[in-house]
Amino acid sequence: MPLSDFNPANYNELLKEKVARITPEFKALGAPEADIFPSAPDHFRMRAEFRIQHIDGEPRYVMFRKTGDRKAVVIEHFPIACERIANVMEPLRQAIAQSEALTHRLFQVEFLSGLSGELLVTLIYHRPLDDAWQQAAQTLMEAFSISVIGRSRKQQLVLNKAFITETLHADNRDFTFRHYENSFTQPNARVNEQMISWACKQVSGARDDDLLELYCGCGNFTLPLSRYFDKVLATEVSKTATRAAIENCEINAISNIEFARLSAEEISQALKKVRPFRRLAHLDLDDYKLNTVFVDPPRAGLDDFTREFIGGFERILYISCNPVTLARDLMYLCQDHHIQSLAFFDQFPYTTHMECGVFLERKTL
Repeated sequence: MPLSDFNPANYNELLKEKVARITPEFKALGAPEADIFPSAPDHFRMRAEFRIQHIDGEPRYVMFRKTGDRKAVVIEHFPIACERIANVMEPLRQAIAQSEALTHRLFQVEFLSGLSGELLVTLIYHRPLDDAWQQAAQTLMEAFSISVIGRSRKQQLVLNKAFITETLHADNRDFTFRHYENSFTQPNARVNEQMISWACKQVSGARDDDLLELYCGCGNFTLPLSRYFDKVLATEVSKTATRAAIENCEINAISNIEFARLSAEEISQALKKVRPFRRLAHLDLDDYKLNTVFVDPPRAGLDDFTREFIGGFERILYISCNPVTLARDLMYLCQDHHIQSLAFFDQFPYTTHMECGVFLERKTL
């Protein structure tokens, strides 16, 4: 998002325009009127990353234009970042500039924070990191009450911990999560809380049912949704995300979720008994009543196999960060399912992007 587009006074009008632009495609598929969930107009991002350019002997945060000359733009203020990140950026940069050990061949700085106020800063270099760097980074960490990670090629130094601990209030209760560095987390925490609450509302009706979730990540939706099902089987291909999800279950004392590092095609093969998987050997898949599926795929949406696979479920809960690929997938899914609920979540203010939620149920004859 070009910072020149940032204008909180125009936020509501820009949101209306965005909603108006994407609504017709969903109306054409028979969707009801969408519930709209706005963002805060500023200080909404819990993640930020900047390249570093050394200008007049000092490291400066820069971002690159995506169009035109793609010129580097020096970033002195970043008002879309949460206040914890926005307030520490410049003092941290000045402190780094005073240390040769921290500045030398510094290439990129990444920030990860949350509503909890914890902050993890990753410093990325084009050189090996030595004891002098570690001592300087320890001083930096203590001065700013942050966690610090140093990265270079084939090297990672974690000075304190590789995650922040976040607390999200959703569906009328608090959930605690470990969000790991270099792993996906929802960038807009307040909107994320609204997304979780909306998703839970869709499945809150009492039923004798279990849930299958694909692309579960660190359990952001998995843990809250588990309250409405007897059992949950959640899949994720990332080792880091799967580890975080298991830890998050333990932190929240949730015991009815099983996680498996399987793709959609693999879990389909397991459920149809096409082939066994060692990672599922401890589970009796016949004991699951999987009538509801939840998916939160990447921007590319569902691949052909997964689209057909989830079309076999009675109920489909679909969170999407790309209205275009969502509409494409719904054209297939709506052959046998009705859209019961539609929601737009403004995760990405001042951009053309919109997070969407859809709940579908199988058509009855």
